[in-house]
Amino acid sequence: MSQNVANSSTDEESLKEIFDQAMKIFDKIENGNEATNSDPVQMSIKSAIKKFEKATNLVSLSGMFSKNESLEELPTETLQYLLLPALLGTLSLKLCSQSRNDVINVADIYFKDFLQRCKDYGVTDVEVPQTTNNEISNRSQTEQAKIASMVMTREAKIKRYKEVKELKEKLVTLSKAMSSPNADDDTKRQYFTTLLLNYVNQALDEISSIEQERPILEYMAKHAGEAKPSHRERAPPLKPVIITRDAVQKAVFGAGYPSLPTLTIEEFYDKRVRDGVFPSSGTNIPHATIQNADADADDAEEIRKENLVDDDDEEELERKRNMDEYKDDHRRGWGNRYNRS
Repeated sequence: MSQNVANSSTDEESLKEIFDQAMKIFDKIENGNEATNSDPVQMSIKSAIKKFEKATNLVSLSGMFSKNESLEELPTETLQYLLLPALLGTLSLKLCSQSRNDVINVADIYFKDFLQRCKDYGVTDVEVPQTTNNEISNRSQTEQAKIASMVMTREAKIKRYKEVKELKEKLVTLSKAMSSPNADDDTKRQYFTTLLLNYVNQALDEISSIEQERPILEYMAKHAGEAKPSHRERAPPLKPVIITRDAVQKAVFGAGYPSLPTLTIEEFYDKRVRDGVFPSSGTNIPHATIQNADADADDAEEIRKENLVDDDDEEELERKRNMDEYKDDHRRGWGNRYNRS
């Protein structure tokens, strides 16, 4: 019995330590001035995600949350762990090395899971659209309209704007109170509850943005094809880690970034020859031709002559020498009688 209590105590300490470390990284990312796509920030994002995922697994193993409980029944210190899906969703959207389709699909799962959990505990009463197995490829217009109605209608915007403003003001006051070592349980509880409500609004905004971005990605993928990076391996697909009793992890695979078609130098030159811009001069691709990629057909002959000189063509060199000797004996303007004074 005492051994179980000791293990439970150790797990709780480990969970708190991991969560606090991840939150420090998260706050630094959110409040930093460095570009999100920079290598240091991307490394910090991945580090924070790993820590939050580890914390999520610990919460799942402990059976901390249950649909049969109310928010009032939860111990104050555990309220912060309800934020895990929202924090993971926020960080996932900042990843740059992953397929964007993977990113928004995983973030969508996190935000919806967070909203559903908050609704189950009575934090919010919003209608949460459910994610199904076929939702990624076949999303109904009814569901999209439901999501849009939460954030896009005029009445909802005005109401949520006032809520967000009030929540931020309240968070500033509570944050100052939380910084005191003598903060009581009631203050902590108000702070965590307000933080949850603030992230509910953020989650609604993010889900709406995802719904607007998804058809754009689908259109780009349909017309431009899927990206095929040649110099680095594709990052493994993201896997959302959801708080659950049996620690089930769902994998979401996306279509990936689209890319524009590219040509090799040989293909580019052959195309120019077919278009009549460059002359056909054997298998060697003249360097000057590549430098003058945008030259039109009128320049083709001049480019050909320059290439012959560069290749030490005897006939072209003889022609050049004769022209130089002619210019030495016949200065420019000598034959122009109209220019004489």
